[in-house]
Amino acid sequence: MGNDDHRRRKTPCGFCMAVFKWIPVLFISAVIAWSYYAYVVELCIHNSENRIGMIFMLIFYHISLTLFMWSYWRTIMTSVGRIPEQWRIPDEEVSRLLRADSQEAQKRILNNFARNLPVTNRTMNGSVRFCEKCKIIKPDRAHHCSVCSCCVLKMDHHCPWVNNCVNFYNYKFFVLFLGYALVYCLYVAFTTLHDFVQFWKVGAYENNGYSAQGQLNGGGMGRFHILFLFFIAIMFAISLVSLFGYHIYLVLVNRTTLESFRAPIFRVGGPDKNGYNLGRYANFCEVFGDDWQYWFLPVFSSRSDGYSFATSSDQNRGYAASPVQRYDAMGETATSRLDGNPTDKLIDAIPLDTLTNNHNHHHQSPHQVRDTSVRAGEQDAVHPPRDVLKVEGLANGTATSSQTRDGVANGSTVVIDMVGDQERSAKEISARPPNGDLPV
Repeated sequence: MGNDDHRRRKTPCGFCMAVFKWIPVLFISAVIAWSYYAYVVELCIHNSENRIGMIFMLIFYHISLTLFMWSYWRTIMTSVGRIPEQWRIPDEEVSRLLRADSQEAQKRILNNFARNLPVTNRTMNGSVRFCEKCKIIKPDRAHHCSVCSCCVLKMDHHCPWVNNCVNFYNYKFFVLFLGYALVYCLYVAFTTLHDFVQFWKVGAYENNGYSAQGQLNGGGMGRFHILFLFFIAIMFAISLVSLFGYHIYLVLVNRTTLESFRAPIFRVGGPDKNGYNLGRYANFCEVFGDDWQYWFLPVFSSRSDGYSFATSSDQNRGYAASPVQRYDAMGETATSRLDGNPTDKLIDAIPLDTLTNNHNHHHQSPHQVRDTSVRAGEQDAVHPPRDVLKVEGLANGTATSSQTRDGVANGSTVVIDMVGDQERSAKEISARPPNGDLPV
């Protein structure tokens, strides 16, 4: 359900292509309709002698069929959405981008335009990802679908069986569709197994419901409907087991099909397949939501907004950057990009005022900013007779650095503790030898 479908359907060729893409969906719908007739009419009504058992069989059959069809319908009809206009580059900027004489110039133009957008993914050369067809900055985990002719948020893959892209808005529905389709096929196979065996049984007596050739009750092609129903249910169940199991694995590691083949590239840390891995429970809740009552219903309850996602580095820092909400229950991940090298050199310096303003919000950041004033009599004993900015960091151990900064008022020392919430005195920090400058 791409954004440009209506434009393609205006031409005869586009209309034919649109109809052709619905053939797999029509095929699946025809198989489901035939299975309904074979199971309800031929198996339960014409061939069942136990009425109570037949009622229970029909109740569970319709429950599984309803959940299966509901999930399938939501997967097909959920739109891939539209990227907001703030992600679209104006025509004059596009022309300027195309006229750029080098990749570095194009990189500067794109990075400057995306400076206020929540993007962390980059290309191989460290530039912001740009879609030449849609003329937009690609949000994180978004990709351009050639079938839908648009950029799709958190694109997993384009599935012809649903005639739609599996994306951020319908990924939960797609996983439920696979799960309930597997339950439906297994239920049909198990409940028709007895009749399937009796079909091949030779020498049974007619008073037990079978002729000398082992044929089931019911005339015409009724017995063959039950036979083929078992075969088709088993065939679809075998194919669905692997596909459903694979997508459950992707949900638990918070990875899309595209990301499993091509790792996303982050601005800091480079390629990392586990960049969005927050732990199994948090990964599951990102797709299925926090309210367990909606986990197994095809109702949209996924976390995030589709444009920015929490990363494993956010988890290691103890917070998730805005606009992503903080996840309260995150598992352990072994990957950390905090100490990685940036894929580009456009690292903005953090002003001192910004760090000082975070003093009242130290619980949201691993950096603590403290302004420790030293009395005049202790100034020379503890600190040098000049204003010093002391930085203590933790990167594979403890490292400290001191750098002279002009303009610190009243001879005070600003101490930035990157270790955590543990309080340290100015004497303890100044007593440690410097171990190189660390980026703040």
